[in-house]
Amino acid sequence: MTHANGLRGVLALLLVMAVGPTLAQVPTLQGWTLLMVDDFNGAAGHGPDAAHWTVDLGHHYAGGPLNWGTQEIESYTADPANLALDGLGHLAITPLRDAQGQWTSGRIESKAVFKPAAGHILRIEARIQMPGVTGAAALGYWPAFWALGSSFRTDGAWPGAGEFDVMENVNGLDSVWGILHCGVYPLGPCGEPNGIGSRVPCPNTTCYGEFHTYTFEWDRRTYPEELRWSVDGQPANRVSQTMLPEATWTALTAQDGYFVLLNVAMGGGFSYIMAGGVPTPTATTEPGHPMVVDYVGVWTQGKVAGPRDAKTPASQP
Repeated sequence: MTHANGLRGVLALLLVMAVGPTLAQVPTLQGWTLLMVDDFNGAAGHGPDAAHWTVDLGHHYAGGPLNWGTQEIESYTADPANLALDGLGHLAITPLRDAQGQWTSGRIESKAVFKPAAGHILRIEARIQMPGVTGAAALGYWPAFWALGSSFRTDGAWPGAGEFDVMENVNGLDSVWGILHCGVYPLGPCGEPNGIGSRVPCPNTTCYGEFHTYTFEWDRRTYPEELRWSVDGQPANRVSQTMLPEATWTALTAQDGYFVLLNVAMGGGFSYIMAGGVPTPTATTEPGHPMVVDYVGVWTQGKVAGPRDAKTPASQP
Protein backbone atom coordinates (compact mmCIF):
# COMPACT_ATOMS: atom_id res chain seq x y z
CA MET A 1 0.00 0.00 0.00
CA THR A 2 1.13 3.61 -0.42
CA HIS A 3 2.30 5.51 2.60
CA ALA A 4 -0.81 7.72 2.35
CA ASN A 5 -3.26 4.85 2.09
CA GLY A 6 -1.48 2.86 4.76
CA LEU A 7 -1.62 5.90 7.04
CA ARG A 8 -5.32 6.33 6.26
CA GLY A 9 -6.00 2.73 7.25
CA VAL A 10 -4.07 3.11 10.51
CA LEU A 11 -5.83 6.38 11.28
CA ALA A 12 -9.21 4.76 10.63
CA LEU A 13 -8.43 1.99 13.11
CA LEU A 14 -7.08 4.48 15.65
CA LEU A 15 -10.25 6.52 15.25
CA VAL A 16 -12.32 3.43 16.00
CA MET A 17 -10.23 2.90 19.13
CA ALA A 18 -10.24 6.54 20.21
CA VAL A 19 -13.93 7.18 19.70
CA GLY A 20 -14.72 3.75 21.09
CA PRO A 21 -17.77 2.46 19.18
CA THR A 22 -20.34 1.42 21.73
CA LEU A 23 -19.80 -2.06 23.10
CA ALA A 24 -22.83 -4.24 23.80
CA GLN A 25 -23.02 -7.35 25.90
CA VAL A 26 -23.76 -10.52 23.99
CA PRO A 27 -27.45 -11.02 24.79
CA THR A 28 -28.50 -13.73 27.19
CA LEU A 29 -31.51 -15.41 25.62
CA GLN A 30 -33.57 -17.23 28.24
CA GLY A 31 -34.49 -20.73 27.12
CA TRP A 32 -31.98 -20.76 24.27
CA THR A 33 -28.83 -22.87 23.96
CA LEU A 34 -25.72 -21.00 22.84
CA LEU A 35 -23.87 -22.86 20.09
CA MET A 36 -21.14 -20.33 19.29
CA VAL A 37 -20.24 -16.83 20.35
CA ASP A 38 -17.35 -14.47 19.66
CA ASP A 39 -17.24 -11.03 21.24
CA PHE A 40 -13.86 -10.27 19.66
CA ASN A 41 -12.09 -9.50 22.91
CA GLY A 42 -8.32 -9.51 22.60
CA ALA A 43 -5.28 -7.37 22.06
CA ALA A 44 -5.35 -4.77 19.30
CA GLY A 45 -3.80 -6.02 16.07
CA HIS A 46 -4.49 -9.70 16.74
CA GLY A 47 -6.48 -11.74 14.25
CA PRO A 48 -9.86 -13.34 14.98
CA ASP A 49 -9.96 -16.41 17.20
CA ALA A 50 -8.63 -19.37 15.18
CA ALA A 51 -10.77 -21.72 17.27
CA HIS A 52 -13.86 -20.22 15.63
CA TRP A 53 -12.75 -18.76 12.31
CA THR A 54 -10.89 -19.53 9.10
CA VAL A 55 -9.37 -16.54 7.29
CA ASP A 56 -10.03 -16.68 3.55
CA LEU A 57 -7.16 -15.56 1.33
CA GLY A 58 -6.70 -14.32 -2.21
CA HIS A 59 -9.28 -14.11 -4.99
CA HIS A 60 -10.97 -17.51 -4.72
CA TYR A 61 -11.15 -20.89 -3.00
CA ALA A 62 -8.73 -23.50 -4.31
CA GLY A 63 -10.40 -24.79 -7.45
CA GLY A 64 -13.30 -22.37 -7.00
CA PRO A 65 -14.53 -19.60 -9.31
CA LEU A 66 -12.31 -16.54 -9.69
CA ASN A 67 -13.19 -13.38 -7.78
CA TRP A 68 -15.30 -15.51 -5.42
CA GLY A 69 -17.90 -15.94 -8.17
CA THR A 70 -19.21 -12.39 -7.71
CA GLN A 71 -16.74 -10.35 -9.84
CA GLU A 72 -15.46 -8.57 -6.71
CA ILE A 73 -11.91 -7.32 -7.27
CA GLU A 74 -10.12 -7.29 -3.90
CA SER A 75 -7.64 -9.84 -2.61
CA TYR A 76 -8.38 -11.06 0.91
CA THR A 77 -5.48 -11.10 3.36
CA ALA A 78 -4.66 -11.86 6.99
CA ASP A 79 -2.77 -8.56 7.28
CA PRO A 80 -3.82 -6.74 10.50
CA ALA A 81 -4.29 -3.63 8.35
CA ASN A 82 -7.20 -5.48 6.71
CA LEU A 83 -8.38 -7.79 9.49
CA ALA A 84 -7.74 -7.26 13.20
CA LEU A 85 -9.18 -6.86 16.68
CA ASP A 86 -9.21 -3.25 17.87
CA GLY A 87 -8.48 -4.03 21.53
CA LEU A 88 -11.91 -2.75 22.61
CA GLY A 89 -13.98 -5.83 21.86
CA HIS A 90 -14.47 -5.41 18.12
CA LEU A 91 -13.25 -6.91 14.86
CA ALA A 92 -12.38 -4.38 12.14
CA ILE A 93 -12.43 -5.43 8.46
CA THR A 94 -10.82 -2.64 6.47
CA PRO A 95 -10.50 -2.37 2.66
CA LEU A 96 -7.27 -0.71 1.48
CA ARG A 97 -5.81 0.29 -1.90
CA ASP A 98 -2.10 0.13 -2.75
CA ALA A 99 0.07 2.32 -4.99
CA GLN A 100 -0.83 0.24 -8.04
CA GLY A 101 -4.55 0.64 -7.38
CA GLN A 102 -5.00 -2.94 -6.13
CA TRP A 103 -7.51 -3.47 -3.33
CA THR A 104 -7.16 -5.74 -0.29
CA SER A 105 -9.69 -6.56 2.42
CA GLY A 106 -10.70 -9.27 4.91
CA ARG A 107 -13.05 -12.25 4.95
CA ILE A 108 -13.59 -14.91 7.62
CA GLU A 109 -15.86 -17.93 7.88
CA SER A 110 -16.82 -20.09 10.84
CA LYS A 111 -15.23 -23.50 11.10
CA ALA A 112 -18.45 -24.93 12.53
CA VAL A 113 -21.70 -25.32 10.63
CA PHE A 114 -25.17 -24.85 12.10
CA LYS A 115 -28.74 -25.95 11.41
CA PRO A 116 -31.83 -26.46 13.55
CA ALA A 117 -33.02 -29.96 14.30
CA ALA A 118 -36.63 -30.75 13.45
CA GLY A 119 -38.84 -28.98 15.99
CA HIS A 120 -36.14 -26.38 16.77
CA ILE A 121 -35.29 -22.82 15.78
CA LEU A 122 -31.82 -21.51 14.87
CA ARG A 123 -30.81 -17.90 15.48
CA ILE A 124 -27.75 -16.30 13.87
CA GLU A 125 -27.01 -12.75 14.98
CA ALA A 126 -24.33 -10.06 14.89
CA ARG A 127 -24.04 -6.46 16.01
CA ILE A 128 -22.26 -4.59 13.25
CA GLN A 129 -21.29 -1.08 12.25
CA MET A 130 -21.22 -0.80 8.46
CA PRO A 131 -18.38 1.28 6.97
CA GLY A 132 -18.96 4.95 7.75
CA VAL A 133 -18.79 6.16 4.18
CA THR A 134 -21.40 7.16 1.61
CA GLY A 135 -21.78 8.88 -1.75
CA ALA A 136 -19.01 8.75 -4.36
CA ALA A 137 -16.46 7.80 -1.69
CA ALA A 138 -18.39 4.58 -0.97
CA LEU A 139 -18.74 3.23 -4.52
CA GLY A 140 -17.68 -0.42 -4.48
CA TYR A 141 -17.98 -1.08 -0.74
CA TRP A 142 -19.90 -4.34 -0.18
CA PRO A 143 -20.01 -5.34 3.53
CA ALA A 144 -21.87 -8.54 4.42
CA PHE A 145 -22.81 -10.94 7.22
CA TRP A 146 -24.13 -14.18 5.75
CA ALA A 147 -24.20 -17.99 5.76
CA LEU A 148 -23.56 -20.67 3.13
CA GLY A 149 -24.64 -24.32 3.04
CA SER A 150 -21.96 -26.85 3.94
CA SER A 151 -22.04 -28.55 0.53
CA PHE A 152 -20.49 -25.41 -0.95
CA ARG A 153 -17.25 -26.40 0.77
CA THR A 154 -17.15 -29.70 -1.10
CA ASP A 155 -18.61 -29.00 -4.54
CA GLY A 156 -18.77 -25.19 -4.83
CA ALA A 157 -22.24 -25.46 -6.34
CA TRP A 158 -24.17 -22.19 -5.96
CA PRO A 159 -26.98 -21.39 -5.31
CA GLY A 160 -27.98 -25.01 -4.72
CA ALA A 161 -26.12 -25.05 -1.39
CA GLY A 162 -28.36 -22.27 -0.08
CA GLU A 163 -27.29 -18.84 1.11
CA PHE A 164 -28.76 -16.63 3.84
CA ASP A 165 -27.66 -13.00 3.56
CA VAL A 166 -28.37 -11.72 7.07
CA MET A 167 -26.94 -8.25 6.39
CA GLU A 168 -25.86 -6.98 3.02
CA ASN A 169 -25.13 -3.40 1.97
CA VAL A 170 -23.52 -1.84 -1.05
CA ASN A 171 -22.09 1.51 -2.18
CA GLY A 172 -22.79 3.15 1.19
CA LEU A 173 -26.55 3.22 0.53
CA ASP A 174 -28.68 3.86 3.59
CA SER A 175 -30.37 0.45 3.45
CA VAL A 176 -29.89 -3.16 4.43
CA TRP A 177 -30.80 -6.22 2.37
CA GLY A 178 -31.87 -9.60 3.76
CA ILE A 179 -31.85 -12.26 1.03
CA LEU A 180 -32.32 -15.98 0.43
CA HIS A 181 -30.43 -17.58 -2.48
CA CYS A 182 -31.46 -21.08 -3.53
CA GLY A 183 -32.22 -23.47 -6.37
CA VAL A 184 -30.45 -22.98 -9.69
CA TYR A 185 -28.77 -20.18 -11.62
CA PRO A 186 -30.08 -18.34 -13.53
CA LEU A 187 -33.66 -17.72 -12.39
CA GLY A 188 -35.02 -20.83 -10.63
CA PRO A 189 -37.36 -20.66 -7.63
CA CYS A 190 -35.33 -17.87 -5.98
CA GLY A 191 -35.04 -15.77 -9.15
CA GLU A 192 -31.24 -15.84 -9.23
CA PRO A 193 -29.00 -13.96 -9.16
CA ASN A 194 -31.30 -11.59 -7.24
CA GLY A 195 -32.66 -14.11 -4.74
CA ILE A 196 -35.75 -13.61 -2.60
CA GLY A 197 -35.01 -10.52 -0.59
CA SER A 198 -36.04 -7.20 0.81
CA ARG A 199 -34.43 -3.80 1.18
CA VAL A 200 -35.28 -1.89 4.35
CA PRO A 201 -34.00 1.19 6.23
CA CYS A 202 -32.29 0.74 9.56
CA PRO A 203 -34.38 1.80 12.59
CA ASN A 204 -33.77 5.21 14.16
CA THR A 205 -30.34 5.93 12.64
CA THR A 206 -28.51 5.51 9.36
CA CYS A 207 -27.34 2.06 8.35
CA TYR A 208 -23.83 3.22 7.50
CA GLY A 209 -21.49 4.22 10.32
CA GLU A 210 -23.88 3.14 13.10
CA PHE A 211 -24.23 -0.08 15.09
CA HIS A 212 -27.28 -2.25 14.40
CA THR A 213 -28.17 -5.83 15.33
CA TYR A 214 -28.84 -8.13 12.38
CA THR A 215 -30.68 -11.39 13.08
CA PHE A 216 -31.65 -14.42 11.02
CA GLU A 217 -33.95 -17.17 12.30
CA TRP A 218 -34.76 -20.53 10.76
CA ASP A 219 -37.88 -21.81 12.50
CA ARG A 220 -38.61 -25.54 12.23
CA ARG A 221 -40.98 -25.69 15.19
CA THR A 222 -44.14 -25.56 13.09
CA TYR A 223 -45.36 -26.35 9.60
CA PRO A 224 -44.77 -24.55 7.35
CA GLU A 225 -41.20 -23.77 8.41
CA GLU A 226 -40.06 -20.14 8.12
CA LEU A 227 -36.92 -18.12 7.49
CA ARG A 228 -37.01 -14.67 9.10
CA TRP A 229 -34.74 -11.63 9.00
CA SER A 230 -34.80 -8.64 11.37
CA VAL A 231 -32.85 -5.44 12.10
CA ASP A 232 -32.80 -4.26 15.72
CA GLY A 233 -35.74 -6.58 16.33
CA GLN A 234 -37.87 -5.15 13.51
CA PRO A 235 -38.93 -7.60 10.74
CA ALA A 236 -37.00 -7.21 7.49
CA ASN A 237 -37.84 -10.29 5.39
CA ARG A 238 -39.73 -13.59 5.63
CA VAL A 239 -39.72 -16.72 3.46
CA SER A 240 -42.14 -19.56 4.17
CA GLN A 241 -41.55 -23.18 3.24
CA THR A 242 -44.68 -23.08 1.09
CA MET A 243 -43.20 -20.30 -1.08
CA LEU A 244 -40.69 -22.75 -2.58
CA PRO A 245 -40.99 -26.08 -4.41
CA GLU A 246 -40.74 -29.02 -2.05
CA ALA A 247 -37.51 -30.24 -3.69
CA THR A 248 -35.88 -26.82 -3.21
CA TRP A 249 -36.83 -26.65 0.46
CA THR A 250 -35.59 -30.20 0.95
CA ALA A 251 -32.23 -29.25 -0.60
CA LEU A 252 -31.92 -26.38 1.89
CA THR A 253 -32.76 -28.52 4.92
CA ALA A 254 -30.67 -31.48 3.77
CA GLN A 255 -27.46 -29.50 4.23
CA ASP A 256 -25.28 -30.70 7.11
CA GLY A 257 -25.38 -27.09 8.29
CA TYR A 258 -24.51 -23.53 7.35
CA PHE A 259 -21.24 -21.72 8.03
CA VAL A 260 -21.17 -18.04 8.94
CA LEU A 261 -19.19 -15.43 7.01
CA LEU A 262 -18.12 -11.81 7.55
CA ASN A 263 -16.42 -9.78 4.83
CA VAL A 264 -16.11 -6.48 3.02
CA ALA A 265 -15.86 -7.03 -0.72
CA MET A 266 -14.97 -4.31 -3.21
CA GLY A 267 -16.78 -4.01 -6.52
CA GLY A 268 -18.72 -6.98 -7.86
CA GLY A 269 -22.00 -7.50 -9.62
CA PHE A 270 -24.28 -6.16 -6.88
CA SER A 271 -22.27 -2.95 -6.57
CA TYR A 272 -22.18 -2.54 -10.36
CA ILE A 273 -25.95 -2.89 -10.68
CA MET A 274 -26.73 -0.53 -7.80
CA ALA A 275 -24.29 2.04 -9.22
CA GLY A 276 -26.32 2.12 -12.42
CA GLY A 277 -23.84 0.10 -14.47
CA VAL A 278 -20.77 2.08 -13.42
CA PRO A 279 -17.74 -0.18 -12.77
CA THR A 280 -16.78 0.07 -9.12
CA PRO A 281 -14.74 0.95 -7.18
CA THR A 282 -13.86 4.23 -8.89
CA ALA A 283 -11.09 6.82 -8.53
CA THR A 284 -13.29 8.62 -5.98
CA THR A 285 -13.70 5.54 -3.73
CA GLU A 286 -11.96 6.09 -0.40
CA PRO A 287 -10.03 3.21 1.18
CA GLY A 288 -9.72 2.73 4.91
CA HIS A 289 -13.32 2.65 6.16
CA PRO A 290 -13.80 -0.49 8.30
CA MET A 291 -16.80 -2.65 8.98
CA VAL A 292 -16.73 -3.08 12.78
CA VAL A 293 -18.18 -6.22 14.35
CA ASP A 294 -19.10 -6.21 18.04
CA TYR A 295 -20.21 -9.84 18.44
CA VAL A 296 -21.48 -12.87 16.55
CA GLY A 297 -23.70 -15.44 18.22
CA VAL A 298 -25.55 -18.61 17.20
CA TRP A 299 -28.33 -20.08 19.35
CA THR A 300 -30.93 -22.85 19.13
CA GLN A 301 -34.18 -23.55 20.91
CA GLY A 302 -36.64 -26.42 20.62
CA LYS A 303 -40.08 -27.54 21.64
CA VAL A 304 -42.33 -30.55 21.18
CA ALA A 305 -44.81 -29.93 18.40
CA GLY A 306 -48.46 -29.98 19.40
CA PRO A 307 -51.43 -31.10 17.29
CA ARG A 308 -51.74 -27.71 15.61
CA ASP A 309 -48.03 -27.73 14.75
CA ALA A 310 -47.81 -31.22 13.35
CA LYS A 311 -47.16 -31.61 9.64
CA THR A 312 -49.83 -33.84 8.09
CA PRO A 313 -50.21 -34.95 4.46
CA ALA A 314 -53.48 -33.04 4.21
CA SER A 315 -51.79 -29.78 5.23
CA GLN A 316 -49.03 -29.95 2.63
CA PRO A 317 -49.32 -27.86 -0.55
